[in-house]
Amino acid sequence: MSDILQRLTAILEQRKQANPDESYVARLHAAGLNKILEKVGEEATEVILAAKDGDQRELLHETADLWFHSLVMLSHLNLSAADVLAELERRASEQNTTER
Repeated sequence: MSDILQRLTAILEQRKQANPDESYVARLHAAGLNKILEKVGEEATEVILAAKDGDQRELLHETADLWFHSLVMLSHLNLSAADVLAELERRASEQNTTER
């Protein structure tokens, strides 16, 4: 599962340096953090609406958009999906410890 996250992380890092006229991701980075956060918020709202409507196909589509824009945000802040996965792993390990 993390293979796609690794590939996306590499692509997003490359696109940070790309020409904003040729790359959507580069345009987002050039527009700055506030624009990226605006997109994350927009996509989060669309996920909520799709979930409420019960349309699974639309929910998957919008969730993918949210994850993608979240990855752009992380990249802009010099973080990655690996950092999030490490945090989830830490929490899972902590949960296992407290349940014993």
